[in-house]
Amino acid sequence: MVLVIGTGGAGLRAAIELAEAGVDVLAVGKRPKEDAHTALAAGGINAALATMDPEDSWQQHAADTIKESYLLADPRTVEIVTQGAARGIDDLERYGMAFAREEDGRISQRFFGAHKFRRTAFAGDYTGLEIQRTLIRRAQQLDIPVLDGVYITRLLVHDGAVFGAYGFDLASGRRYLIQADAVILAAGGHTRIWRRTSSRRDENTGDSFRLAVDAGARLRDAELVQFHPSGIIEPENAAGTLVSEAARGEGGILRNALGERFMARYDPDRMELSTRDRVALASYTEIKEGRGTPNGAVWLDVSHLPRQTIMTRLPRVYQTLLDLQMLDITREPIEIAPTAHYSMGGVWVRPEDHSTDVAGLYAIGEASSGLHGANRLGGNSLIELLVFGRITGQAAAAYSQSLTAQRRSAAAVAEARAEVDDLLAADGPENVRALQRAIRNTMTEHAGVVRDEEGLRAGLAELSVIEKRMADVGVHPDIAGYQDLAHAFDLKSAAMAARATLESALERRETRGCHNRSDHPDQDPALRVNLVWSPATGVTRESIPDVPDEISALMQEVSTEGKLVE
Repeated sequence: MVLVIGTGGAGLRAAIELAEAGVDVLAVGKRPKEDAHTALAAGGINAALATMDPEDSWQQHAADTIKESYLLADPRTVEIVTQGAARGIDDLERYGMAFAREEDGRISQRFFGAHKFRRTAFAGDYTGLEIQRTLIRRAQQLDIPVLDGVYITRLLVHDGAVFGAYGFDLASGRRYLIQADAVILAAGGHTRIWRRTSSRRDENTGDSFRLAVDAGARLRDAELVQFHPSGIIEPENAAGTLVSEAARGEGGILRNALGERFMARYDPDRMELSTRDRVALASYTEIKEGRGTPNGAVWLDVSHLPRQTIMTRLPRVYQTLLDLQMLDITREPIEIAPTAHYSMGGVWVRPEDHSTDVAGLYAIGEASSGLHGANRLGGNSLIELLVFGRITGQAAAAYSQSLTAQRRSAAAVAEARAEVDDLLAADGPENVRALQRAIRNTMTEHAGVVRDEEGLRAGLAELSVIEKRMADVGVHPDIAGYQDLAHAFDLKSAAMAARATLESALERRETRGCHNRSDHPDQDPALRVNLVWSPATGVTRESIPDVPDEISALMQEVSTEGKLVE
């Protein structure tokens, strides 16, 4: 049996591949599968189908991806994804997904920023939601058991090989001991450790990082986090919720508190259509230098656009702001600030099958690393789920079938059980939620859009204090369930993810893509490496293979005229 942890697009696609191969599979997730993070992805999914531009190719897709990664993407990983992308779209079609199509039946594709050709397939402005629904439907057809509301606390390992996982039910507290030949980790990234994030509460808390590292795996590129330029400020419980970049694409204007259209200072040619990292940096700079609103934000204004344009092209943005703030964007500007959006690093994996340092353990989706480098190409994350969901499902199936016996360890199980018991007995004065907030404040202050040596060292000092306080937490399940116990494990995950991020960001003494070091404003050719982290070794440097000639020859500046750059 193979266990899949995480029931978003990556986890479900892997589970489907295993079931279709005749392997027993169980998928577990702490969130309802209908509401996985994948469902929030709006823009589209990339594949060089050449339905709109016949000259497109997987090689050009690979070239665009590597160039946009600031040369930190692994070329082998990129080749596998771009070559397998059309197959990924075929799989979705086979499962019954309805893509937007041209009148003659071709799958419609549109431009996304930094793509040379139109290669982003879509379904309205809810592509991720439609993919998630399609995968859930296919999993139901295959009778794949999916457990919602189960929190995995630890992977079970013996002699360097995984043999299952331990966890509990979020509602009842019932314990789960799951024996498995192999485990596929698809539990997302770590963007929730910042104060403003496009993730919902209690998702992307770094669970994948902690589970993998505690099992003996390593992390790669933890410092490379994409900040989206436009997250809302209020209400507090929704801070960081995205205003789609389509708002800028349709003609939205950015202004500071003085009313100045400030992008003229940072990218006078492209203005609001500049790259995601550059717009986020511009907004951050305006706020930091005192030209932001009293709330520490800037204004995004679409009120000058025709009401009809807003209602037909930005319906989700209109509805979201009305629901959350009673704000009518046809009349009033939106208060926004940069928000932590996507973990481009993750668990260290081999490009061929996404296996880790631990035998039988795999990581996929935002939990893994290798594809995005220092900047993610819009639309690449959804295709990554499909390509590596399929490949890793096959690899885990083969590994499972190759085992003649499964070695287990009573000591490993006892340790996992004791970890939960000890937390349930914890009755210290420290509040878990308050400590989570302290980590978010530290990361926002010292490891946000712009970083420097002094700030990162201050962040590590603050984190050390928080880690000491974590020894005195109190955990109190109540009539509503065991969420407080889950928050305590989320806190452990957040602390580890924060340490990996801060230590790696300190080591990367350069500015490259999403990683802005104000004390090292230039790119350093010697740092065209991946930074790999574990508690035992700290940060080490890993060289990146050369880009194949057929791909490097295609790496060129892509015209941005008429396109929104992501």
